[in-house]
Amino acid sequence: MRPPGRGMAKRAPAGYHARTARERPPLRDYLPFGKPDFGDREIEAVARVLRSGWVGMGPETMAFERELAQAIGSPHAVTVSSCTAGLHLALRVAGVGPGDEVVCPSLTWCSSANVALYLGARPVFCDVDPETLSVSPATVAAALTPRTKAVVAVHFAGLPIDVAALRAALPAGVAIVEDAAHAFGGRYPDGRLVGTSGNACCFSFYANKVLSTGEGGAVALADGRAADEIRSLRLHALPNDAWKRFTHPKSVLNANLTQLGYKANYTDLQAAIGRVQLTRQAEFAARRAAVAAIYRDALDGLPLAFQRDCTHPRHTRHMFVVVLDEGARTGRDDLLLALRARNLGATIHYEPLHAMPLYNEGREPPRLPHTERIARGILTLPIGACVSDGDAREVAAAVREALG
Repeated sequence: MRPPGRGMAKRAPAGYHARTARERPPLRDYLPFGKPDFGDREIEAVARVLRSGWVGMGPETMAFERELAQAIGSPHAVTVSSCTAGLHLALRVAGVGPGDEVVCPSLTWCSSANVALYLGARPVFCDVDPETLSVSPATVAAALTPRTKAVVAVHFAGLPIDVAALRAALPAGVAIVEDAAHAFGGRYPDGRLVGTSGNACCFSFYANKVLSTGEGGAVALADGRAADEIRSLRLHALPNDAWKRFTHPKSVLNANLTQLGYKANYTDLQAAIGRVQLTRQAEFAARRAAVAAIYRDALDGLPLAFQRDCTHPRHTRHMFVVVLDEGARTGRDDLLLALRARNLGATIHYEPLHAMPLYNEGREPPRLPHTERIARGILTLPIGACVSDGDAREVAAAVREALG
């Protein structure tokens, strides 16, 4: 959502006990809930690629994939045009197709479910754990049927789930694809980095993510055959990409297509940014940790709940979410509007998917009590590398005032 324009009339939302117009300070610049931190090094990296004359998928992308795999601790990392593309290709490589079912949480972005539809499969929604706000072995098990082919396990807000426990709860033939759009740099409960579980693990490098290249994503895999298949499928299933055809002329002679592929490749412009962003992850993590700690302390005692482990080092703190108590005097929507009236970019992650017409086709939607309760009260506060301590204190003070 774009910030209010200059000169637009602004009314205080219902339930917002604001000071009079004379007492109220001028509006600050809009504070997004998350935006990338790009500096001179990222700008110079892009300029270097532009000057090279090769901006598509090429040597910079190959270097980024090697550095990414090393940083994650995964044998393979394959860049793609988005995390959505990564989930789609990972499910395809896992054999998901028409007639299959894919279990995923309802409290997630629509991509987690849509990728099943792309392949002719049906998304089946499960509930979430009320403390982690993510799937658990029990919530997934309740949604399994004989047609279940895969589970999309979302690491919500950046808190990695226990994928080993989830694996133990699933039949052997059911694949796990991790939606780690929020969780780059996070750690599983056993201390291993997200992306080292052996499952296909999909990351997002969208503008507001922990590592941002504006757009794009990657899939971390242990299986070399699956990695090679995704490398091919991301570019029309060609046997050789454009860079190989440029550097190895003989490869131009072997361009026969044997299966249907997609246009889902990365570019060297993005990779150049990503290589710099990789080196800044400790800096970004420290900033997010500081903001989360301010929120956790300043909002203590208010009628709201925090996601479990929201300040724990294994959490990436991609998002800082709170869940307003159902009995709070100020409703969630009024709280959101009160913060937006101050140009503080709070937002909602997410409207639950299980009741949306796209996914039900006339069927009665499932009852997911934890998801439904959480969704009525959930709110995301601004966090990220560009949010200062002062910004965080201002947001916390505005929440306290709006909640009375």
